[in-house]
Order: sequence, then C-alpha cells, then structure tokens
Amino acid sequence: SYFYPSGWRDVDSQVPRQRGQKEALDQLLGQIKEAHRNCVCHEQCKAPTQGRKHSVSKSLRHLFQPNSKFVKSLKRGLYLTSIFYRDDNVLVTPEDQIPIVEVEDSYSSTLMQDFLWFTKVSFLWDEISWLQQCLSPSQSSCSCTLQTRLKMLQAVSQLQGMLGTQDLGHVYFEPIKDKHGNALLVLLKDMSTCPNLDSVRWTQLCKLQLQRKSVSSPEEPTALDMLLITLHEKLAYHRRSRKLLSPGLYLGYLKLCTSVEQIRVLVPQKLPNVLCHTKIRNNSNVSREEWQWLQALTSLEESLEMDSDVQSAPHRLLHDLRGAIKDLMAHINVPGNQVQDFRIYSQEVLEFGGKVSFLLLLPPSDEVCTAPGQNNPYSPRSGFLTLPLQFFELVHFNAYCPSFIGQYC
Repeated sequence: SYFYPSGWRDVDSQVPRQRGQKEALDQLLGQIKEAHRNCVCHEQCKAPTQGRKHSVSKSLRHLFQPNSKFVKSLKRGLYLTSIFYRDDNVLVTPEDQIPIVEVEDSYSSTLMQDFLWFTKVSFLWDEISWLQQCLSPSQSSCSCTLQTRLKMLQAVSQLQGMLGTQDLGHVYFEPIKDKHGNALLVLLKDMSTCPNLDSVRWTQLCKLQLQRKSVSSPEEPTALDMLLITLHEKLAYHRRSRKLLSPGLYLGYLKLCTSVEQIRVLVPQKLPNVLCHTKIRNNSNVSREEWQWLQALTSLEESLEMDSDVQSAPHRLLHDLRGAIKDLMAHINVPGNQVQDFRIYSQEVLEFGGKVSFLLLLPPSDEVCTAPGQNNPYSPRSGFLTLPLQFFELVHFNAYCPSFIGQYC
C-alpha cells in the first residue's frame, strides 16, 4: 500500500487550475482552423512553409549577402531588431551592424497595445505567413491598428527571410523610444546551445558599443544608441527570464501599479518570471491541516497565538512563515511594525510546474495597486523592475508551462 500526503485541495475539493485547459484550447483551435479550412489565405500559405527546415548555422549565411537591406541608421519611425547572442558576442551584418528593419515611418499613441499584441505573435514564428494572409484583406480598412499590425508581420517576414531563420527570439518587455520620434522593438535569442556557428559573423558587444559611441550623439541618443548602451542589461534580463525556481514552498508579494496605458507588476530583476518572493521551505506541498489553519487566520498578528503545539504541522509552518515574512518585508523595504496590515491570500495555493508553490502576501487592499500620481508607501530597494502585466503572464508561462502559452497565443 502507498501513503499519499494530504493536500490543501482536500479541504474544499478544488480542481487544478490547468485541468481541462489544454483540451479547451485544442477544441478552440480546431474550430478556428475549421473556419479557415476553405479560406483562400489558408491555401496560399500552405506551400511556402514546407521547404524551410534547415539548420540555423546554414541559414544564417544570408547575413553575408550584399543585397540584404538592413537599416543602418534610424530616421524616424518604428523599427524591429533581433539580437542573436552567444555569451558576450553578438551576431552582426557584414557592415558590423545589428540587423534592423523598418516597420513603418511613424507610430501612433496606441503603440503599447500593438506591442503587447506583437509579444503574442512572437510565440507563433512559424505562422507568420498565415497571419499575414489572414490580415491582408483588412489592409484596405480604415483601421490604423490593423494596418500597423500587418506592417509588423511584414517586417517579421522580411527579417526572417534576411536572416534565413524563422525563430527570431523573445520580445524584450518594452519598446525603446527616443526624442527623434523613433521606437525600436527588440527581440533577443540566446545561441549558446546552437552548434556550428563559427562561420557566421560575431563581434564582441563591448567592441560594438565603442564603434557606435564614436558616431552617436551623447546629448540626443537614438533608440539604437540606447539599445547598445543597455544591451548588457537586456541580455542579462533575457537569461534570467528563463531560469526556474528550485522546488519548494515560497512566499510571494503581489504589488501592482497603473499608468494611463497599462497595469505593471513588481518582480525581482534576478528572476523576472515570478513575483517578488522568499523561500519558506523545500517541501512544496501544503497539507490539509496546514491549509485549514491558514484559512482560519484573520490577521498575521493572530498567527502568533494560534497554535501552541510545537510538534504540529501548523506550528512548524507558522515558524517558517514568520521567518519568511520578516525576510520578505526587509527585502521590499516595508517597516516591521506595518506587518499587521498585510494579509495572506487564502483562496488557493499557487502552483507552478508541479514542484513550486506560492503563498501570496498581499498589502492592505487600498495599496495592492498604486494609481498614477499616488505615492507608493513602500519603496522597494534596488533589484526590482516592473513588467506590463500581460507581458509578465507570457514570461511566467513560457518558463513554467511553455506548451500552454504556445497554444494560448
């Protein structure tokens, strides 16, 4: 016979969040494909995708063709670049430039919404031709949004053709804008695990930065200048965004802030695919007894009096949780005497990838989300950044449930 430890779901018979999601998405995708089965655009884009399977190293030879028309300088408009990197080396064109193509000669005030749409497209590199064909009938529409998005797809297709590979990498979490009217969308791709890349043109990032510094204006840097100046940080972000937490139970901190355009979420720079956190213990399972105790809490102060049996599971969790709260409060720069105003989210335990689980620590209800112009009563120390909420969702699921987010997008 086998012994299975109790779990928090035993208390109220909650089913896992992701149960049935894959099947529901499969059904939805099937309906969409069926609707497009007899569509002209679907037939047109079947053929071109068949002969494209070739090695990355072989296909990147296109970088050496003289007729590859990459943009050398930004003149005003919306641009797209894909940074292929290996350690501190960056793939460049024969002119020692990073590959950039123009999307359009201006951008609108809705750029952020178009950008968030584009981040989802980045999970569908193999479907760009099909998406282009489906949007083409809308090109004559008066919708500026549809026209911009079609141009984004055209720029992606152009970049794929010029680089000779479909996978252009992951989107950096915000466009780079300058005072000259330029906006640059940045894609990042780690080539460290790709073999046989010695025949393509690499240059050290520091060398590329020095070359650019000699021709740029420090007073009025372009978006390209700003990209190269901060590229070390962006590459570090990209590496960290794919790292996973070690198995265990964690205490996470939910803090949001809003602007006119979006909601953003506070995350640690060292691991931007999860909320700010500290580890409670190595065992990720929360038992039925522990969960009943947590749900009975009405305040964090009350937890000090709730269990006197030092051998009980709730008491051990209490001991670990108090230490975690103290560490997390210090980390996010919240005074210890304010802990009584914070709450433990007791509707569910968040579970990531089967081996990582989170209890959520919430600020007072009127401070969960900071509005524009509102002072944040708790200013975290260095080592944090805020990601657009939709982007955080993509980065998180790409790390912990890549098959789901690929389907969803």
